[in-house]
Amino acid sequence: MKVEQIYTGCLAQGAYYIVSENEAAIIDPLREVKPYLDRLEKDHVTLKYIFETHFHADFVSGHLDLSRKTGAPVVYGPTAQPEFEALIAEDNQVFELGKVKIKVLHTPGHTMESTTYLLIDENGVETAIFTGDTLFLGDVGRPDLAQKATNLSQEDLAGILYDSLQTKIMPLDDSITVYPAHGAGSACGKNMQKETVDILGNQKRTNYALNQPDKESFIKEVLDGLTAPPKYFGMNVAMNKGGYESLDSVMDKGLTAVPVEDFEAYAEETGALILDTRSPGEFYKGFVPNSVNIGLKGDFAPWVGALVVDVKHPLLLITEEGTEEEAITRLSRVGFDNVLGYLKGGFEAWKNNGKETDEIKRISPEEFAQQFTETSKVIDVRKISEYSAEHVDNAYNKPLDVISDWVNTIDDSEHFFLHCAGGYRSMIAASILNSHGIRNFTEIEGGFNGIKKTGKLPTSDFVCQSKTL
Repeated sequence: MKVEQIYTGCLAQGAYYIVSENEAAIIDPLREVKPYLDRLEKDHVTLKYIFETHFHADFVSGHLDLSRKTGAPVVYGPTAQPEFEALIAEDNQVFELGKVKIKVLHTPGHTMESTTYLLIDENGVETAIFTGDTLFLGDVGRPDLAQKATNLSQEDLAGILYDSLQTKIMPLDDSITVYPAHGAGSACGKNMQKETVDILGNQKRTNYALNQPDKESFIKEVLDGLTAPPKYFGMNVAMNKGGYESLDSVMDKGLTAVPVEDFEAYAEETGALILDTRSPGEFYKGFVPNSVNIGLKGDFAPWVGALVVDVKHPLLLITEEGTEEEAITRLSRVGFDNVLGYLKGGFEAWKNNGKETDEIKRISPEEFAQQFTETSKVIDVRKISEYSAEHVDNAYNKPLDVISDWVNTIDDSEHFFLHCAGGYRSMIAASILNSHGIRNFTEIEGGFNGIKKTGKLPTSDFVCQSKTL
């Protein structure tokens, strides 16, 4: 028997590949299925089952493409109602895979179809659970995402989740390995550990949600401090439940090279957002006017989802040469399938053709320290918890994820400094502000981390972030 966790850091997502003898199963696959097909071929095994723990909200699963290419059935837990052919399992149903077995444990609460899969080895020993979004390391799945689909309150769902954990997970042996669907950085939980694998006994001891004295306390603690989920989540659920276009077709369309002379007119004609995926360090020096920078080397797809929201919105890409396929793939993971093409030759071709360019004023933390005065206006686009932990004195906290709520409140007649933690998010904000005609600002390279290192700026007292969630 072999169990492999296939972890994708930018989504903080874990898929699982299980092999016994000549048969395999995959749990919660990502959108691009070639890596799984390559594994199957390399191991000379047949994919027997594709298990889905629930209808995912934060990414588009590869279940349908994988099923089309292998013939393996997609398996959901009880109560799931997908709009395509699937095998809907019963609670406690057992699936055989080579010499091992996979048992269905219906664990509703995060969503009503949420299911944990229990792996039983060839000796009949219960060895691992694949918990999806039911149980994370350090946390449990947020119970506020499925309210519209169920007509239940978040309190109702939290109570159902409590019962699932108490009756299905807690009775299991402490030695069982826990394989969750997500780790730290995912918006599906609020208190996840950086580790991606643990044993159940340790979670019973350390996970705050598993250590509440009663259901009432559990509901209160699990719901406390939840922030609004990203707005694209509902669209991803709809795609996972209703189906989607094959990634092969998405890639064929997106890998269209649009010549410089046609690019601007094509953007205007289609209403496409021009998405520049270069690094912040390259973008600020020069870019196509009105383009938005979300760097590929970062939490690219989640930020596109959080800020663009509408997965059907047409996109035109500006990329570093050779990264076009990676950008389209990562966009597809969160449902952004309407990529119309990319700028042929990239920004260099645009500049070399004498086209108009724009730039962002960026300075170092040391230069900021020299220019800063008591009357300086500073906007900090980090999360509320980061800002609460420590910030430049008198800085305004305007989180990037809600920039659409505050961008039109900015007074462009008054200069301000702009920063995040390291420069990635502040350049996204800078590009969005710039596209709205707001230009009277200076972005700080290296963000608060760099500002802190100068030791020259007044800051608030540090507070541990775990206490500010």
